[in-house]
Amino acid sequence: MSGLASVLAPIAFVNENVLRLGRAVGVVAIALMVIAILIQVFFRYVLGNALPWPDEAARFCMLWMTGLMAPTAFRRGGFVAIDMLERFLPRVIGQTLNLFLLLIALSVLVVAVNIGWSEVTGFGGKFATAALYLPTSFGFDEWYRIPRSWMMASLLAGIILLISVNIELILRSFITLLGGGHLLPEIPDAAVGAE
Repeated sequence: MSGLASVLAPIAFVNENVLRLGRAVGVVAIALMVIAILIQVFFRYVLGNALPWPDEAARFCMLWMTGLMAPTAFRRGGFVAIDMLERFLPRVIGQTLNLFLLLIALSVLVVAVNIGWSEVTGFGGKFATAALYLPTSFGFDEWYRIPRSWMMASLLAGIILLISVNIELILRSFITLLGGGHLLPEIPDAAVGAE
């Protein structure tokens, strides 16, 4: 039991700190997404001249926000779940079912890594975005067209973070199944808007 707990401790530590950084970047992405959408609304409906870049910038920010914040939701049990069956089953059977479902989720996530990697490095990742440019000089006279692979890297990053969280949850579930649930530290649940 203590061996599993010692394996769990560094994984939980890394997850907590990496996900804290991911939440901070995700909050910035949400703010930038809202700003881009408000700019587009102003230019489209007030000035009658829609800009080409805000829609793509908002989509870029939304994908990164999702990839960086979904692992936190998974770790804290924030995903939609039907846990009625688990609650009605005896404790050991319910925990075994939970462990089995986490193992299935892990197998799906491992397959998804290949999909995420192919999105970044495959045919679609070789193209650039239609309207997103990054200045490459302080005079703003040279611009670099942002590759689509930068946007799709959010999928790969999110999947890798979800795998890390899933491994932690599998270890937690296994320790709980063996009767050591009281040894596990709580997963901190930040207040809404905190951090």
